[in-house]
Amino acid sequence: MADEVAGASAVRDEDAFDVEAVASWLRAAAPDVEGLDAVPEVRQFSGGASNLTFLLRYPTRDLILRHAPRGTKAKGAHDMRREYRIQSELADVIPYIAPMIAFCDDPSVLGADFYVMGRIDGVIPRKEWPADVPLSPEQARQLCFNFIDTLVEVHSVDVTKTGLGDLGKGPGYVKRQVGGWITRFRNAHTPDVPDLETSMGWLEANQPDDVGNCVIHNDFKLDNVVLDKNDPTKVIGILDWEMATLGDPLMDVAGSMAYWIQADDSDAQKMMRRVPTHLPGMITRAEFVERYCERMGFEMTPDKWRWYEAFGLFRAAVIAQQIYYRYYHGQTHNEAFAFLGEAVKLLDGRLGEIIYRVG
Repeated sequence: MADEVAGASAVRDEDAFDVEAVASWLRAAAPDVEGLDAVPEVRQFSGGASNLTFLLRYPTRDLILRHAPRGTKAKGAHDMRREYRIQSELADVIPYIAPMIAFCDDPSVLGADFYVMGRIDGVIPRKEWPADVPLSPEQARQLCFNFIDTLVEVHSVDVTKTGLGDLGKGPGYVKRQVGGWITRFRNAHTPDVPDLETSMGWLEANQPDDVGNCVIHNDFKLDNVVLDKNDPTKVIGILDWEMATLGDPLMDVAGSMAYWIQADDSDAQKMMRRVPTHLPGMITRAEFVERYCERMGFEMTPDKWRWYEAFGLFRAAVIAQQIYYRYYHGQTHNEAFAFLGEAVKLLDGRLGEIIYRVG
């Protein structure tokens, strides 16, 4: 029996699908059918809160299947064809992409668009660092630096060497993002959470100009990278390209920092920690931004970063609210989403602290 895969557990009833239908389709669609003659054991990864991710465990081969959640979703979100295409194109220019195997838009197979890819075998940091993987403070610090350097590598991709030139909409990315996330929040608002109107008004009134236009991941967190089993400071894979696009690189960092909870944060902030950025040796958000900007050649001050910090937290609040909306309206019964309304309230408090911070 193959080793257990961390984070993979029994499939939730509401997310179950016809495994034999998928296996039959895959045998016909995969360019390499070696090991696909059986019906795989299916396990579900519980770490994600957006697209659904499953492990297809064949006797000699592990694959990953991703498809969109059921229920109402934002226009343009959960586009499996787009996510598959982005990774297929980037595989030729950066070494962190899982092999793309096949994409399916036939609703008779699973009931939704999905794709299958290879599994990158390594360590994926979750909320708690895996107990069987030693990580000294010195290694934790080096991991942070390598994590930043990997993001710099993504942001330095020559788009002309890919087929992704049409992925973005050009200048005005910051303005479009501010307006877009505000609209998403208002569309997903539920009466039991704050309306965030003050924060949204401040973000609109103080938004900066774009600093560049490049490939951005838009969900670059420690639980979306795969680390080398033999050297957990080294990034060997990047996962979850759902929100990738061409846009302002500082907006990518802003989104990343919203999840970077450090050891000296408040108890309320620590309640929302989803990745192990609190461990001894991990750098602070300020150190992260400083090193990233030095590597990219951007001039940055704490006061200038304040807007990006607020935007990142607001965006995290919108993402949480969109998922909570599905739970609130009974479109999903995953109890892991029940707390997200409280998370929005906590993020609202942090936004207020940033917006009214002086100096």
